[in-house]
Amino acid sequence: MQRATVAGQSLIALATLNFFLADARDGLGPFLDAFLATHGWSPMSLGLIATFGGILGMVATPIFGALVDNTPYKRTLIVVPVLLVTTAALATLMRPDVAIVIGGQTITAIVGAVVGPALMGLTLGLVGETAFPHQVSRNEFWNHAGNVVSLIGVYVATTFYGVAGIVGLMIFTALGTLVAVACIDAKKIDHNVARGLGHDEGEPGPSGYSVLVKTPGLVLLAVILMVFHFGNAPMGRLIAQEFSIQLGTPFRTTALITGVAQLAMIGVAVAAPFMIRRFGLSTVILIGLIALPIRGLIAGTWHDFASIYPVQILDGVGAGLLGIATPVAVERLLSGSGRFNVGLAALMTIQGIGASFSNAVAGTLVTEGGYSLAYLVHGGIAIGAIALFLIWRHRIVPPAPERSAA
Repeated sequence: MQRATVAGQSLIALATLNFFLADARDGLGPFLDAFLATHGWSPMSLGLIATFGGILGMVATPIFGALVDNTPYKRTLIVVPVLLVTTAALATLMRPDVAIVIGGQTITAIVGAVVGPALMGLTLGLVGETAFPHQVSRNEFWNHAGNVVSLIGVYVATTFYGVAGIVGLMIFTALGTLVAVACIDAKKIDHNVARGLGHDEGEPGPSGYSVLVKTPGLVLLAVILMVFHFGNAPMGRLIAQEFSIQLGTPFRTTALITGVAQLAMIGVAVAAPFMIRRFGLSTVILIGLIALPIRGLIAGTWHDFASIYPVQILDGVGAGLLGIATPVAVERLLSGSGRFNVGLAALMTIQGIGASFSNAVAGTLVTEGGYSLAYLVHGGIAIGAIALFLIWRHRIVPPAPERSAA
């Protein structure tokens, strides 16, 4: 099957899926901290909740990655998590006590861990290896566009309808996700290609975690991203907490703060394919890493609300570029192995170690020295990721294969 001839309906449905998943895959997502902070939850408590959820997701991700490699039911692995995550988020909105919040975050962390690998596997199986980098950028474009529309919807809905408006939006985006999944033609998904086995020799074998041992570049990339996400993960949460408490409007404040980053990510998604072709994948990853320490310095020294604009634009540049470059790098490293999804999931697990434990550290820093200290420390940590990448870059990012030049 020529992957370039995938029916337009399935690619339109894939774009629509990414649009609605922007809101449906994470439940309350960036609004959770701001919402709970205005209900008396301390930064330390919020950091522990985020750490707990991150650890659960970290454990579940490689298991689900192997499942994605081996199952033909990739669409189902998106539908079921969306239904469960939406239910958990609605319960949290209705009753934000300790049991409901912890239970909801447990469900969100575990089942939400399957969505990323399932979406990447589905994308690779639909478009093939050659078109994969460009399609990842398209996915990110529609995902961030969906985030922007969702954030505008949240701002308007809470202004006129309060929490009831949030409930309506969550139900609408969940339904939109289900319809989009149903419109993807399952027959157009090549499940060998979806697992990174573009050239089937007849003996692909099952996915296995030995891929980590046999691919040192994957481990090195995972370590660098672990350091980066240790610095990056709490930043957006802390900014939303700080200004939501100051202004007393958690949903509208978070919508504005997050919206700036999402708009920047739309621009990054448009530019990324050109940047990868023109400057190379290695340079794109380096730019993404450099954005974080600059972001931390600005956030830690500029305390006016106007600081959110450069800070969140840099978030869009850093997280946006790495979000596109990471699966492309993994696909290159594991091309022909039949272990793309488990390899990507394993990388996500290792980087999740940094993201998970950083939240508890961030809560402690805020408690002891305020938000500025947390911004400066977490931004500074990313310098370590930059140094490691400069040392290991040639082992991490292989050159683009000949098939990509077509």
